[in-house]
Amino acid sequence: MSDIIVSVSGIRGIIGDNLTPENILKFTSAFAAYCRKKSKSKKIVVGRDGRQHGELISDAVISTLTLFGFQVIDIGIVPTPTVQIATEETKSAGGIAITASHNPQIWNGLKFLNADGTFLDGEQIKEILNIDRNIKFAEIKNIKPVIVDDSWIEKHIEKALKKINIGSIRKAKFKIVVDAVNSAGSVIVPLLLKKLGCTVIELFCDETGIFPHTPEPLPFNLKQLSKTVIKNKADLGIAVDPDSDRLVLITNSGKPFSEENTIATVVNNVLKNSKTKGKNVVVNLSTTRAVDDIAKRYDAKVHRSAVGEINVVKEMKRVKAVVGGEGSGGVIIPEVHYGRDAILAIPIILQEFSEFGGTVDEYKKSLPEYFITKDKIRLQGNPDILLNRILNNYANKNCTISRIDGIKLDFENYWIHLRKSNTEPIIRIITEAKNKIEAEKNQKEFMDSLK
Repeated sequence: MSDIIVSVSGIRGIIGDNLTPENILKFTSAFAAYCRKKSKSKKIVVGRDGRQHGELISDAVISTLTLFGFQVIDIGIVPTPTVQIATEETKSAGGIAITASHNPQIWNGLKFLNADGTFLDGEQIKEILNIDRNIKFAEIKNIKPVIVDDSWIEKHIEKALKKINIGSIRKAKFKIVVDAVNSAGSVIVPLLLKKLGCTVIELFCDETGIFPHTPEPLPFNLKQLSKTVIKNKADLGIAVDPDSDRLVLITNSGKPFSEENTIATVVNNVLKNSKTKGKNVVVNLSTTRAVDDIAKRYDAKVHRSAVGEINVVKEMKRVKAVVGGEGSGGVIIPEVHYGRDAILAIPIILQEFSEFGGTVDEYKKSLPEYFITKDKIRLQGNPDILLNRILNNYANKNCTISRIDGIKLDFENYWIHLRKSNTEPIIRIITEAKNKIEAEKNQKEFMDSLK
């Protein structure tokens, strides 16, 4: 049995291996104790993505929280950002999203939320790991009934539509193909688009939780979406991961828009329409330099954080950023809530496209052009040994070195970022340059040096 993964993304494991009933109950109990210490509220919100086994895990989580005296608000199959919004707005002590995000079918997990709807940070996760689990169940007279509330999808959509030019989007009459991998985005994404006057072609939106392909929304997993866009002469394709916190697009010609361009497009729209002076943007170390180029247009400053939603959020709060996110397709709009949210990103991007007036392919060409290549190696032994070796090798090279998260080597014309994954037992290596040839050349040379 492999070790369960514990990080700022919560706990994550494989059904039938390390994600055992014992682990589910242990971590849920620890979170209940954590919430008792941090809040006077006796409510906790629970929601889940659509993957199989999710209902069984949800039942176990809800029963455990109920036995500890909390009144659970069960909001069903919803995006993780919906759980975040519901946790904050119901003034609950915390929330649990049952999801393994982009991981394959056999994975599942628990994402833990503070009372303000943000993820627990590294120190708070350590607190849960070290918490005294010898906590008593509530007395029978204090056991509270579960509240089932299926209204949060509509409430989330209402928030997404508040700050955009709906008329501009409706006038564009977009035809859009949606791939929600039969998970949490299956209902909310088509419903949102229809309210925006779009013609919607639902590709994988049956909410069965059976993934039709590898669920991470990367180009090679979205071939059917590309073909469907071309076949139906659609304006674009939309893909979300199983818990709908990441948004990836396919252009009108069936080509990848690039998940990095999701955040670049939103940053451009927000900065263009923001009246705030001295605007700040926050993205993580692995996010494209296109964000920096766009920020310069509007005299905005880009700040970078470690990878992981809560790390971006903490930096956004520190610098009072107007927008932020991650290059994997995660967009954070602090005016609504501090969480990556594909449901908020969709109308902003459609507004940007409608104001542009051309095709999505044409819009992509208007963005600063960069190319990112990604690789990974399996963790073997202590990763710090490898990181220290690289640090020594590049100490005297012509580059800026960041140790905020793993090692990032910033050269004039490219960068390389190497870091331990928060969600899988691997080390990720990401390289960006101005074109594909340079990115792949630099990545290959670096990978060869590791060998």
